[in-house]
Amino acid sequence: MVESQSRYSIVERLTQKKIEIMSSRSNIKEEVKKKEQRIEKLRKELENWKKDILEDNKREERRMELEIEKAKQDFESSKEQTENKEKVFQEQIGAIEQALKSIEEISKTTPNIQT
Repeated sequence: MVESQSRYSIVERLTQKKIEIMSSRSNIKEEVKKKEQRIEKLRKELENWKKDILEDNKREERRMELEIEKAKQDFESSKEQTENKEKVFQEQIGAIEQALKSIEEISKTTPNIQT
C-alpha cells in the first residue's frame, strides 16, 4: 500500500508539475498574442492619425482659401469704393474750380467799390 501511495504521490506531483508547465506555456503564448495585438492596435492608431491629419490639412486649406477669397472680395469692394470716392472728389474739385472761375470773371467785370 505504501508503494501504491508513493506512486500515487509521484503521479500527483508529476501531474501537478505538468499542469504548471502547461499553464506557463499558455501564459507565454498569451503574452506573445497580446504583444502582437498591441502592434496591430498601434498600426491602426497610426493609420487613423494619418487620416485625421489629412482631414485637418484639407479643412485648414479650405479655411485659408475662403479667407483669401474674402480678402479678394474686400479688396475689390475697397477698390470700387475708392474709385467712386475719387469721382466724387474730382466732381467736387471741378465744382470748386468752376466757382472760383465764376468769381474771377465776376471780379474782372465788376469794378471794385470801396466804401
